[in-house]
Amino acid sequence: MRTLTVLHRWFGVAFCLLFAMWFASGAVMHWVPFPELTEDERVAGLSDIAANAVNLTPAQALAGFKQDDITRLRLVAASVRAVYIGTGADNRLHAIDAANGSALAVDETLALASARTHAAVRGFVKTAPAPVETADYDQWTVSNGLDAHRPLFRIALNDAAGSELYVSSLTAEVVRDTTRLERIFNYAGSIVHWIYPTALRKHWAAWDAAVWWLSLIATLGAMGGALLGILCLRNFSSPFHGWHYWHHMLGLACATFVLTWITSGWLSMDHGRLFSNGRPNATERAQLAGAALSPADLAAIPRAALPLKEVEWFRFAGRAFVRSTDSAGTRHFGVTESAHLEQADIARAAMRLGAACTIGSDNDAYAAHSRVAGAMVYRIVCGDTWWQIDGADGRIIEKLDASRRAYRWVFRALHTLDFPLLAENPALRSVLIMLLCAGGFIFSVTGVIIGWRRIKSSAVVV
Repeated sequence: MRTLTVLHRWFGVAFCLLFAMWFASGAVMHWVPFPELTEDERVAGLSDIAANAVNLTPAQALAGFKQDDITRLRLVAASVRAVYIGTGADNRLHAIDAANGSALAVDETLALASARTHAAVRGFVKTAPAPVETADYDQWTVSNGLDAHRPLFRIALNDAAGSELYVSSLTAEVVRDTTRLERIFNYAGSIVHWIYPTALRKHWAAWDAAVWWLSLIATLGAMGGALLGILCLRNFSSPFHGWHYWHHMLGLACATFVLTWITSGWLSMDHGRLFSNGRPNATERAQLAGAALSPADLAAIPRAALPLKEVEWFRFAGRAFVRSTDSAGTRHFGVTESAHLEQADIARAAMRLGAACTIGSDNDAYAAHSRVAGAMVYRIVCGDTWWQIDGADGRIIEKLDASRRAYRWVFRALHTLDFPLLAENPALRSVLIMLLCAGGFIFSVTGVIIGWRRIKSSAVVV
């Protein structure tokens, strides 16, 4: 008891402020997530591809990349230019001018024009875009998903919302947007919650290790505090007085939530350490898609559907598909009215994974969501392993084995209250999250006060 008491006392001095920060910032994050450019926003910001800006056929563009592993090919507009963008098997991007086949040279002028067009098409009001900086990283672009586009041009729109756009130096596409309110709230939310300062987060391995170990120590400390709180009970009452009394009783009242929330928060940093990471390997991706694109796969640009915002060619289940998005934002596969892959396409993919694989139902707690609003998501079941397939473009959303399904409960359900009943009642879920975070915060503040008094008394003694 003596050892546990001393450890808990000095652990509290070291970590109680961190706990208070986590609870408060978690409540903020529930309402204002980290800035991102959603798929709907990206498409809404695309301008129509000018027919006279495209002189290369898709097959000529594929040859122009001088790569034999292009798995996806897109045609989009970058301001007044049209650009072919190829994605290699290693997810590296390659971009060429659709007018002459030269490597796309993205300078500040083109980036500014691209941002200006994006803002105008999306309906930003009274903007006067101006370049701010070109940088590999800043606070809002540390995500690994942007690595292929670095460095990024940051363009301020100078509108009332303080909007800023980030433009890829490789493809001239807008890849992220932020507003002043998003940035302000995220300093009180995601930045402190994830311990996300740019100087640390841009070094992914260092950030991952630092937050993993810090969260683990915090989890062990919380477990020790809960045990000590139970051992200190006398006839179901606390022997302490003042702030120690409130810390003891609030700790017992909040113990279940605090322990599950801190532990699940630590597991958010798992990244494949204890559970599978949900990502398919290169062999599995090739099984589902088939070979890389060939000239024979590349159907002509579907001119009948012009004007178009985007055209994409890709392989899925051994077949080539062309997907286009018209000026109204409606998606089409080939010349059909379908906006997504059909069940027959998924059945062929299942056969490629194994004779025993079937199409399963995703009407359960493990349901995934397409990045395209309203698009179908299919599930292929191969024994104990499930594959969640985005019907919008054939991408693998997640590979779910038993380990990954367990992770869904110990992380997502416990940390965000993503239980089926609460997911069906989002207002109730939000109220519960706010109440629990408030309880955890108040409990942590009592620890902050006790810790501060301990530090002051130790300083006086010295």
